[in-house]
Amino acid sequence: MAGDTILETRGLVKEFKGFVAVDGVDLKVRRGEIHALIGPNGAGKTTCFNLLTKFLIPTRGQILFDGQDITREKPAQIARRGVIRSFQISATFPHLTVLENVRIALQHKLGVSFHFWRSERVLDQLNERALQLLDTVGLRDLAEMVTVELPYGRKRALEIATTLAMDPELMLLDEPTQGMGHEDVELVTQLIKKVAANRTVLMVEHNMNVVASIADTITVLARGAVIAEGPYEQVSKNPQVLEAYMGTEAAELQGAHG
Repeated sequence: MAGDTILETRGLVKEFKGFVAVDGVDLKVRRGEIHALIGPNGAGKTTCFNLLTKFLIPTRGQILFDGQDITREKPAQIARRGVIRSFQISATFPHLTVLENVRIALQHKLGVSFHFWRSERVLDQLNERALQLLDTVGLRDLAEMVTVELPYGRKRALEIATTLAMDPELMLLDEPTQGMGHEDVELVTQLIKKVAANRTVLMVEHNMNVVASIADTITVLARGAVIAEGPYEQVSKNPQVLEAYMGTEAAELQGAHG
């Protein structure tokens, strides 16, 4: 059913001076799912993400969101539709407090970004909503802390809160657990699972344990093309996928659910 698909690409191609980075990708992201885009280094995952958020223009192909063709739209138009990419758009302000960071994202969403003369009442309303969002990501107790002092995993939690402040219909998470220790990975994984309860998430992720534990559907890219799609149990046994990953990474792919 078309109504089940929130984001779709048809024959998506991106060429850079003769090099094909994304090669005819057909992708369907179902509403309400956590969909992971995985693949070995150089598979085209980041280029694909950049095409979806319009940081790059496709060479050929179509991108549809909620059935509307958005192939030629600009990044700001995409964001207004509710497609929000975390960890790029929502980079935090290090010398503001945790609460102030979320409040800025809320002001941006309401279109009152730089209206410093706004009444106290409007800002108080923003504070209330900001604190609710901080509650969601487990940061309410750290609301007054200056962001630069937050531990790494908590910074990622704050970035998720600022993304949520933009009220996304589709959240694009770019390597959400990159560079994290085990404890932080667990914290952010559970957080993604929690915030995905009433929205759709498309994520690029290297950590196979994360993918295995929370993704409903997985699309595997290799050399810019889709080589497999389905639930983790299915794609992790696919001979083409194992060949694409090879060696250590393949063992990691198969062992992730163990």
